[in-house]
Amino acid sequence: MTTTTYFAGGCFWGLQRYFQNVTGATATEVGYAQSKIANPSYEQVCTGETDAVETVKVSYDPDLVSAHMLALLFIDAIDPFSVNRQGNDRGRQYRSGIYWNAEDSDQEQTFTQVLRELHTRFGRESAIEIGELQNFYPAEDYHQDYLDKNPGGYCHIPMKKILNVSKRQQFIEQVWKLSPEQYDVTQNAGTERPFENEYDENFKPGIYVDIVSGEPLFLSSDKFDSGCGWPAFSKPISTDTVTNREDRSLFGRPRIEVRAARSDIHLGHVFNDGPQELGGLRYCMNSASLRFIPKDQMEAKGYGEYLAQVK
Repeated sequence: MTTTTYFAGGCFWGLQRYFQNVTGATATEVGYAQSKIANPSYEQVCTGETDAVETVKVSYDPDLVSAHMLALLFIDAIDPFSVNRQGNDRGRQYRSGIYWNAEDSDQEQTFTQVLRELHTRFGRESAIEIGELQNFYPAEDYHQDYLDKNPGGYCHIPMKKILNVSKRQQFIEQVWKLSPEQYDVTQNAGTERPFENEYDENFKPGIYVDIVSGEPLFLSSDKFDSGCGWPAFSKPISTDTVTNREDRSLFGRPRIEVRAARSDIHLGHVFNDGPQELGGLRYCMNSASLRFIPKDQMEAKGYGEYLAQVK
C-alpha cells in the first residue's frame, strides 16, 4: 500500500532529488499544483498569473516512513519561514506548501501538528501553507528527474543534504524532540554558556552519549576539570565515534570542530592544551550535545559493555 503527499518548497528539481533519497519513498513526480488554469506550461506558471506552485508528488510506503517524518524532513530541507522564496528563486510559484488528496484528509491533523511544533520551537509562524490538493498537473518531461539528467544543474538544497537525507531520516524524530538550546548547539553549531551548563561540574562515574543517537562518546574516567566552563575530556571512547573538521567561523582563530560520526551533530572543539599526562588534548564539549548515564544505570540502559572502563 502506498500513500501520496505533495510538497512545495522552491524549485522542484532539488526537492524531487531530495525525496528520492528518502527511505520509503517509492516514486516522485514534479508538477504544478493549485493552479487556476488546467495544464499550465512552465512559462505560464512563471508569470504568476496561474497561482500554481512548483510541487513534488511523493508516493511512499507508510510502513517505512510516516507522514510526520516526511514533513519533518521537508522542513529540514527548506527555509520554512521564507515567503515566496527558496534559495535564489523568488515568486509566488516558489511558495512552500504541503497538500494532500481528499481521501487522505487524516493527514491534515499530522501536518497541522507539525506546524504547531515548528512555531513552538522557533516562536515564529511558518510560511508553509497546508491544505487539500485542488489539482496537480505533471510538469514537462524536461523537468522530470532534472538533476539526474543534469548533475551540475542549479539546486537550492545543498547537495550534502540530498546525499545524507536517508541518514538524517534515522534521527530526525529525535532531533525534533530537542530543547531549543540543544537544537541550536547540535544543529547550528551554537555554544552554550560556560559554567552554566549541565555537566561542567559533573564528575560522577558514568558514560556520556550522543543526545540524538545514543552513541557512546566519552567516559567519566577521561573527564577532567579544565576550568574552561564546559565539560572537558582527554579522549573519546573511540576515535571512530567522532569526526574532526576545520572551523574558521571565528576570524583569526582557526579551530578544530568535533562532530558525532553517526548523527553528525555538533559536539564542540578539540584543543591541544590538555594535561600532558593525559595525552595533551582537551575535548571541550557542550553539555547540550550529551546525555549522561550514571554508572549504576549503564547496564539497564544498554551500556554494560563499558562498565569495566568506568572508574
